[in-house]
Amino acid sequence: MLTGRYHATYGLAVTRILIGLTGLGLILTNFSARHYTFGVGSAWNGEIAEPKSDFPNIWLFSLFHRAVTVPPLFTAMMIGLALLAIVIILGWRTRIVLPFYLVLWMSFIELNDGAGDQGDNAYRIFMIALLFADTTRRWSLDARRRARNPEFPDHDGGQWRWALIMAHNLAIVVLAFQVCAIYMSGGLYKAGGEAWQHGFAVYNPLHTQQFGTWPVLSDLMTAWGPMVVAISWGSILFQCAFPFMLFNRYTRIIALLGILSFHLGIALLMGLPWFSLTMIAVDAIFIRDRSFAKVSAYLRHWWTSSAPRDAGGASDTGGGSGAAKGGSAKTRTRSSAGSRGK
Repeated sequence: MLTGRYHATYGLAVTRILIGLTGLGLILTNFSARHYTFGVGSAWNGEIAEPKSDFPNIWLFSLFHRAVTVPPLFTAMMIGLALLAIVIILGWRTRIVLPFYLVLWMSFIELNDGAGDQGDNAYRIFMIALLFADTTRRWSLDARRRARNPEFPDHDGGQWRWALIMAHNLAIVVLAFQVCAIYMSGGLYKAGGEAWQHGFAVYNPLHTQQFGTWPVLSDLMTAWGPMVVAISWGSILFQCAFPFMLFNRYTRIIALLGILSFHLGIALLMGLPWFSLTMIAVDAIFIRDRSFAKVSAYLRHWWTSSAPRDAGGASDTGGGSGAAKGGSAKTRTRSSAGSRGK
């Protein structure tokens, strides 16, 4: 099971892409205020003078701390981090690029604890697990290069193939356990709160300045009391039941759709898109490769069928020399024979 074949190859490709998009999105949305939020202008938070976490005290994770006082260097490092995120999205040498990205990301995100959220912790944990997985077997530049060049040296060949496959599959187990632990512990923690027990917990954060990013939507979602209760209790039930709903195909579909709606609501209503995208990224591993392959084949067929026809080829069939007509007849004959053979 663990050493036979690579599992969740499509799901991990989605995870890789969304993890890269999360990092790139966070950098781009904070780039205009980079010096105030993370750079030399953030000296007000005390992180530069005396880091609150232990990571900046480790030389490897203090690279951005050393560049804070030099704004041009700090800007260049942020651009470099964004470029690494793009490389991860494209899936080029991810096994080599991801460790560098992880180190730089941990150094960057620890510049200001007040600007982060719990999604940052999950993001780091997920990336550590991804270090042991092969996330470029699907939808990546590496996968395309291997398909075009059969002689391209596959990094999982040889006698170590079973070990790399096992590391890949164990990384999936770790990711699945971590996601389930986050959901279930969060659900149990909510169930112990009075606001959640009485069904009005969702109302409170949506009407605060910090999380009520769209006041009109917040008013719309909380205008009807039964809806507030349904969302509050439903989120608890989905989080606590999520690990158990994965064991059956049909309940797994319901669980994934429910948790997707949960995260989309958090992203839109509470202004936490990068936390939601991080969790959605790892939820993709619970979708079977067979399902991803069917969707991919359908989209490919739709794309090819909707592409405009070659006008030159259509005009050639209506006229031309006898040799051209003979060639067309031969082609049709071979096509018919091939169809009958199939």
